[in-house]
Amino acid sequence: MSKVEKRLLGEETLTIFMLGNEAIARGAIEYGIGVATAYPGTPSSEIVGALAEVAKDLDIHVEWSVNEKTAFEVAYAAAMSGVPSVTAMKHVGLNVASDPLMTSAYTGVKAGFLIITADDPYMHSSQNEQDNRWYGIHAYIPVLEPSDPQNAKDLTYLGLQLSETYGHPFILRSVTRVSHTRAPVKLGAIRSPRSTGVFPREPIKWAVIPVHARKMKLKLIEKWNLLKEVLADIPYNKFEDTDSSLLIVASGIGYPYVKEALKLLNKEAKVLKLVTPVPLPIKLIEKAIKNIEKILVVEETDPVVEIQLKAALLDMGVNIKVYGENIIGRVGELTTDRVAHAIAKMFGISWSPPSIFSLNLEPPPRSPILCPGCPHRATFYALKLATKKLGIDPIYSGDIGCYSLGIAPPFNVQDVIIEMGGSIGLANGFAHTVRDRLTIAIIGDSTFFHAGIPPMINAIYNSAPMVILLLDNETTGMTGFQPHPGTGITAKGEKTKKIYVEELAKAAGVDYVGIFDPYNIKKAVEIIVEGIKVAMNGGIAFLVARRMCSLLAQRLMLLKHIYRIDGERCTGCQLCVKTLSCPAIVIKDEKPHILESLCRGCGICAEICPVKAVVKKSED
Repeated sequence: MSKVEKRLLGEETLTIFMLGNEAIARGAIEYGIGVATAYPGTPSSEIVGALAEVAKDLDIHVEWSVNEKTAFEVAYAAAMSGVPSVTAMKHVGLNVASDPLMTSAYTGVKAGFLIITADDPYMHSSQNEQDNRWYGIHAYIPVLEPSDPQNAKDLTYLGLQLSETYGHPFILRSVTRVSHTRAPVKLGAIRSPRSTGVFPREPIKWAVIPVHARKMKLKLIEKWNLLKEVLADIPYNKFEDTDSSLLIVASGIGYPYVKEALKLLNKEAKVLKLVTPVPLPIKLIEKAIKNIEKILVVEETDPVVEIQLKAALLDMGVNIKVYGENIIGRVGELTTDRVAHAIAKMFGISWSPPSIFSLNLEPPPRSPILCPGCPHRATFYALKLATKKLGIDPIYSGDIGCYSLGIAPPFNVQDVIIEMGGSIGLANGFAHTVRDRLTIAIIGDSTFFHAGIPPMINAIYNSAPMVILLLDNETTGMTGFQPHPGTGITAKGEKTKKIYVEELAKAAGVDYVGIFDPYNIKKAVEIIVEGIKVAMNGGIAFLVARRMCSLLAQRLMLLKHIYRIDGERCTGCQLCVKTLSCPAIVIKDEKPHILESLCRGCGICAEICPVKAVVKKSED
């Protein structure tokens, strides 16, 4: 049994050091879910990844779905049929699932249905910093917001329980510092999973045509008002009273920062800990604002609570000044330093952080870089050679994945990166408007299954010439090596049908399909050149660069050779350094040197070396 399995299946008497995402998974197990779905995305991936490890033991259905919309629909249908379910995604993934999300509040559910969104303040691994609590307001779906892993486990259970009790979906909004924090978590009892449901025919409840939806909307508003009353009374919302005239309203991760900051400042304030930022617990607010002169709202990232609070005070006819975004800001993650400065300002005192917060040390700059042996590096190198050979300057339409690092020198092959599948979607537009330059859409295998197929079909249907360069590294590399339909393996590790991207492209009607191994630079250049020629003549070329991710290959012990540089042959031209930017190749005594500890044995440097100075160590 793995360490993750031991943590997730531990007995209820135990307290275990758990990752926040594992705690969420444990909460779902304790409730007895029968279905868990997701599309991998940092910082949410470990939730369903952990559940997949115990799915067979618990006899629950766990899957990596092709995208978040499909993941939502699978879990939603389970909850419709009486099977409690969770679906997990990163914050931008909820955009993909927002269509069924909005309607799920209209229909309601028959069993617990929890939508888990892991937001990413500061954008550690994301293209934007959206705050998904807004979706709760927009969709009439309550939002629970934990402050630590223990809270995350408990609120996962509570969210499923409330969802089932009131027949309504709930959202659990985590953030990076909850999802990826480890802390002691007290376990509860595990229920037997409910994995089989029934679905009686009832179109008036489930078929959301206009005549039905109009009635559903009226019932939705009634339920929303009921849930406002119910959520105001849950014990996880906590009011901590003192003699202070300052009230600090702390939502989710803001709470531990507030407690730490007050301790540093040696100050007291009334504190209202919120786990239900949407809808705001008005009854609790009414209690907390007695004898209060001013209020500070601490939340991450947007002023979701602050705006609701100001509106509530206005409705009450209460004139109390509310601070928040104006002194804390709405960009990036909260820190103890930021919160302490805000609280000090409320008390009218100055505060300087302890030396631990103000070390005058700057880490050396280190740009993100492709791993040693990464097949994408070889593909980008071949792509640059092919475009140079043809004398063209294409638009490189990029996408979300490890290959986004192609934006940096020496490759510079990502001119625009917007969202999953956007590479091909944007290429459709460029093809019809920037007519003097070819567009090359660069997309990964998992991303293609997620959102690349519809824009490819659109390009074929609407005659948008382009090159689609699909980087197939046989895994979902960026988020932790999750399987996808092109791997032939399910989330549970079971073999299934393997779907080949090139067969999809052929069936859709692309004009040219070319497949190459990136490690064979000569052949790669030939196929890319051929594909570009097809696109330049008005066609659509679909090129597949297929080679397993080097990190995955290392894990599977598939790497065979380590290379070294023969110092006598090497002329010091540094072509390998300048054109590949491989972290395994460094300059030593003005000549390239290969670090054996990093070399993955791809052999690209050996292939491009003009004097054949790079040799296999095994051939020495």
